[in-house]
Amino acid sequence: MTGPRPYHEPVNDIDAWVWWLVGAAALGIPLVVTAMPEFGMLAVGAVAAAVAASLGLGAVAQVLVFIVVSVALIAVVRPIANRHSRQRPRLATGVEALKGKQAVVLERVDRSGGRIKLAGEIWSARSLDSDRAYDVGQEVDVVDIEGATAIVI
Repeated sequence: MTGPRPYHEPVNDIDAWVWWLVGAAALGIPLVVTAMPEFGMLAVGAVAAAVAASLGLGAVAQVLVFIVVSVALIAVVRPIANRHSRQRPRLATGVEALKGKQAVVLERVDRSGGRIKLAGEIWSARSLDSDRAYDVGQEVDVVDIEGATAIVI
């Protein structure tokens, strides 16, 4: 008998898209452990390759999709993330938030000291310029905080 043989799909044959998803999950592990976002971008590339495999594209096209998506994400997202990580926080807190604020002199302020009302609280203060003095009721600008003393001009 030389008739056609019946087709039997091998039991171990797993579709390529499943392997790409396994690869994406595997790339997610070092992402979590090392907090390196590049692994996440590679994982997204693997998911894109899984989509390409599910659409029936060949192995070469799948690998190309993986490479193009991964490299594009790293080339675009990484510089943006680096730029954001170097920026100072926009919301100043603590004594940093008091720098640049205006205050009212409560006791004469000169190089040796005095008192001001700053942000609703009474602060020790001294003049930045040792030749300058500020009288009661004058408005001054806080340029720095040294310990519990505001430096004013």
